[in-house]
Amino acid sequence: MRRMLNVPFGYKLILPYLLCLLLAVLTVGMFAYAHSVSSLKEKTRDNIQGTLRQIRDNIRYRTDDIQRISDMLYYNYNLQNALRRYDQGWYSYETMTKTLMPTLANLLNYTASNIGLSLYLKNDTLPELFYKDGPQNPLLSTKRYEIFHLNRIQNEDWYGGLAFSRQKAGHSLWQQIQRDERDGNISLLQRLDDVQRGQEMGLIRVRVQIRDLLDSVDYRKIGGYSTLMVLDNQGNTVLKSSPEGVAGDVKASAANRLLLSEPLDGLGWVLEAHIPNSLFDESASKVRRMTLVVCLVSAFVLACLGIGVSSYFSRRIQKIVGSLNAFRDGDFQKRISYKGNDELAQIAAAFNRMGTNIEELIHKNYVANLQKKEAELESLQAQINPHFLYNTLSSINRLAQFGDIQKLHVLVQELAKFYRLSLNRGEILTTVGKEIEHAKAYIAIQCIKYGDRMVVYYDIDPAALEYTTVKLILQPMIENALEHAWFGSTIGIRLVVEKRETDIVFKVIDTGVGMSADTIQQILDPEGPRMGYGIRNVDSRIKLHGGSGYGVNIASRSGIGTCVQIRIPCKM
Repeated sequence: MRRMLNVPFGYKLILPYLLCLLLAVLTVGMFAYAHSVSSLKEKTRDNIQGTLRQIRDNIRYRTDDIQRISDMLYYNYNLQNALRRYDQGWYSYETMTKTLMPTLANLLNYTASNIGLSLYLKNDTLPELFYKDGPQNPLLSTKRYEIFHLNRIQNEDWYGGLAFSRQKAGHSLWQQIQRDERDGNISLLQRLDDVQRGQEMGLIRVRVQIRDLLDSVDYRKIGGYSTLMVLDNQGNTVLKSSPEGVAGDVKASAANRLLLSEPLDGLGWVLEAHIPNSLFDESASKVRRMTLVVCLVSAFVLACLGIGVSSYFSRRIQKIVGSLNAFRDGDFQKRISYKGNDELAQIAAAFNRMGTNIEELIHKNYVANLQKKEAELESLQAQINPHFLYNTLSSINRLAQFGDIQKLHVLVQELAKFYRLSLNRGEILTTVGKEIEHAKAYIAIQCIKYGDRMVVYYDIDPAALEYTTVKLILQPMIENALEHAWFGSTIGIRLVVEKRETDIVFKVIDTGVGMSADTIQQILDPEGPRMGYGIRNVDSRIKLHGGSGYGVNIASRSGIGTCVQIRIPCKM
């Protein structure tokens, strides 16, 4: 026993450590080897299933894009008003040229895909407008719209089989009719109703190529020698993606393959993935080899670390001195590990408590600064809206195609001003005047997009323009109104800025659909669901810079509109 006490401290520390290290590495290695094969297949299955969901979501995005075109036509109240009248002559011509044809032409530009938009109308006072198709699929080369009388299709079997009468208003379904199956197309069918009177006015049909809807179905997203298939509700193959050399009948080799599937909602189809088991065997061998390498490297690294730690603790006095020097140099994370009850142990314990207290104080200050930086970072990230930039660039493209140079000049100028004011040289604070200029630039871009459907009024107090504010507080409110507040085909927005003694008050008032009190409470609740994130972000940033007495307040009534009020302190 006395000889053990005389053994250097480093040896007493390293020997138990090496024994524990060897036991731990062997245990972990055996466990990893035993479970790698079984767990790999499950993890790979989850990864592939996740890829299938992404493909499914991409397809759903395409179908939703087509659905939005049909819904925009379904809920076009100006169009419904025009279709209610059965007057002939000049009114029929005016309805076609000023309402019906421009509406259909605008909807064709809503998507980049070639689509065919057909409208079957009960109102037979309006003339028909259609193309005489040849044997080739017309959607291969262009997008187009057509207008027919409903009596053309009322006696056809596919029309009689539509179950719209048992569905709620606005219901739609995907179906291959007429030449769709031969041309490789599929149609979205939706009954056109008079929403106010509850009467049928016709039928909306949007044709799209199946390959455009399913262009994300690519076997390379899963891996080599895999096969992706899309099956209809009868089990027939709609689309198949597989590498060259793979057997054509994947169902015959089902015993050697893993089958995964995802339903394609709306279309009524199923997305299937057939993955060969050999893919899992190769991956399992790689994992086993990697596990062995990792265990050996870990054992070597930890052994070297143990020797270093043993040598490190054998020089206890030098450790204390070195730690004190580290504190003097500002490194407060240094700690001393020493077992015993002597003076050195007491010094180490006192040293560790002092370090913990100092580190906690630093951590609290760091967390407070971090929250501020995170809020500022969220503000900076919110400056660039990819969807907004994409839509604006699409509008620039269309204006350039149509040769509308004046609007194109205004749109580019306002877009440049919008991003220049958004970036603000990286500064979080700006003036009220620049914030209003930024909002006006955004409104100018949206006015070009919506035209006469959007009306904006300004009520600006000049006395408030020179005061300082957190940037990007008005644009998210206006964007939120344009995104969610539409009630009918037009919307009015009023922007009010006024100085009230020690406060600056902004108001964004719209004539939209309004919100319920419960929705407002969820938007402003910091712990609420992830809705109204832009409004909540503005409220938190204002409270961070101005205090809890400032921020965002919302007043709204359903069917009348919403008033979003922002209050900030007067600061120069």
